[in-house]
Amino acid sequence: MIILISGASHTGKTLLAQKMLEKYHFPLLSLDLLKMGLIRSKQTDLTALDDDKLTDYLWPIVREMIKTAIENKQNLIVEGCYIPFAWRRDFSEDYLAEIKYICLIMSRNYILYHFADIKKYADVIEQRLDDGDFTQDAALKDNEYILQQCRKYDLPYHLIDEEYNLDVGEF
Repeated sequence: MIILISGASHTGKTLLAQKMLEKYHFPLLSLDLLKMGLIRSKQTDLTALDDDKLTDYLWPIVREMIKTAIENKQNLIVEGCYIPFAWRRDFSEDYLAEIKYICLIMSRNYILYHFADIKKYADVIEQRLDDGDFTQDAALKDNEYILQQCRKYDLPYHLIDEEYNLDVGEF
């Protein structure tokens, strides 16, 4: 089984992936780590701020890794914001049967009432070196956009609304 975890920035994608790794013992591919490895090794001229271009650059590689894992009957968790919303079109029905996708989104109310906590727990799994551009306004816009895209592409999502609770068992 392949588990794809996507969503807006600071929604807990990496935390959920870590919990799933610990529960299911599936290997984990962090798209942020892949991105930074390619950038730091000078395999690309893109920077960490080139989100849309990074999706176009990373996805063909990740897509083929997913296909290979499925063909080899291997499990894999893929986590990050560089999974395109139209990802399903890249797989036949046989592959799709082996892929579970979830997108994490915070509601407007959750962001408005819990933004201090969102910032406080931003480093719970990974150390964010520069988090200055992550504002409440940016979080509201990003989460609303991702919710619209999930609805447009009929993708499953987990809406974090009242309280932050990611139960691994529900995925």
